Amino acid sequence: MPEPTVRSARESDSDPVALLLYESAAGMYDRFTGRRERAVRLLGRAFGTEGNNASREVITVAELDGRVAGALAAFPVDETVSRAGAFLRLALRTIPPWRWPGAMWLYWSGARAVPNPPDAAYYVDALAVEESLRRRGAARALLVAAEARAHELGLSSVALDTSLDNRAARSLYLSAGYDEVAYRPAGRGLPGFVALVKQLW
Repeated sequence: MPEPTVRSARESDSDPVALLLYESAAGMYDRFTGRRERAVRLLGRAFGTEGNNASREVITVAELDGRVAGALAAFPVDETVSRAGAFLRLALRTIPPWRWPGAMWLYWSGARAVPNPPDAAYYVDALAVEESLRRRGAARALLVAAEARAHELGLSSVALDTSLDNRAARSLYLSAGYDEVAYRPAGRGLPGFVALVKQLW
C-alpha cells in the first residue's frame, strides 16, 4: 500500500478538512452550533479565515489514493487563547443569537475541562482521519509532521488531548511515544479528558 503524502492545506481542501475537523469532536460541535450542517459550515468559514484554531495556515493534511485522508490542526501553545477567541467570535457571527449563551458556556467550560499543555509545546488541537482510510498510516504521518514543525519552531514538546474513553486514539498516541500526563474526569455534561505530551529534546 502507498504511504500517505503529507502537505500543508490548500484552499481547495476546505470541504474535506471541515468534515474531518467536525468528526474530531462531533458531539461538542453539535452542542456548540446546534446541528451538524451548521458546524461544518462554520468550520469551512474558519478554514478560510486567518488567525483561528481551524485556519488553513495551521492545517496539515495527509493524502491517500488522491484524497484528503486526514487533517491535523496545530500551532504553538502560546497561540491557543487568541486562536480560540477568534474562532468563538466567528462562531457567534454564524450561529443564531439564541444559541450564544450555550456556546459561550461550552467555550469557557471546555477550556477549563482540558488539562493545560506545557508552555513550550506545539499543540495539536485536532486530528482526524476519514473512517474508510484509517489504519494506513495517515495519523502517524501527521504526528511526525507535527513533531518536525515543533523542531523547526524550537519547541521542546508536542502536546495534545483526547477524551478518556477514546481508546483507539490513546493507544495510537502511546505507541507513537506520547505519555499520558494529566487526567480530568467527566462532569457538568462534558467528557473526561486525558492530556498527552511527547518530549522531543
